[in-house]
Amino acid sequence: MRQLLGEMLVCCFVIVLISGGFLAFFYTPSGEVIPYGGAYEPLRGVPMSAAYHSILDIGFEGGTGLYVRLLHHSTSLLLGVGTAFWALLGRFRYAFAVLCLIILGGIAGYGAADDLLSGTVLGRVPIPLWYGLHLLLALIVGAALVLSSRREAARRPRTVPFVALSIGLTLLAVFVL
Repeated sequence: MRQLLGEMLVCCFVIVLISGGFLAFFYTPSGEVIPYGGAYEPLRGVPMSAAYHSILDIGFEGGTGLYVRLLHHSTSLLLGVGTAFWALLGRFRYAFAVLCLIILGGIAGYGAADDLLSGTVLGRVPIPLWYGLHLLLALIVGAALVLSSRREAARRPRTVPFVALSIGLTLLAVFVL
């Protein structure tokens, strides 16, 4: 059970990595204040950061942008909750640290979007710094998950049906959310 959940977490991380990579192509990590000129009419002319403007463009102007943002967000939440359960099921000594890194990565993601932290003390941190922290924490979490999964696989080798089950359950969990 624990090994299956670990494999599912690695699959979730791959989805987060792919969706985040897609979003990075359209994201502008800048705190420069510019007037909004996008597709959402009520916000036209409202001054906002270039980062927030690019996120609105991803959601309103990209054909699949809003869906990919939702996929990235929901899979990230599933990754955090799954890591908490994974820590409860086994002896992964760094599970609490990985869970803290996932939470910090989520906060850094919100800071990079210049969305919920705007106007707070944390909103004064430059957006490129939030974005860099978000990417760094994602790489650290991914490395920890992959290393732990490999250690468990060394004790109990994976089989093709096991890998297919973990991928299928991950896709089911992600797309049912």
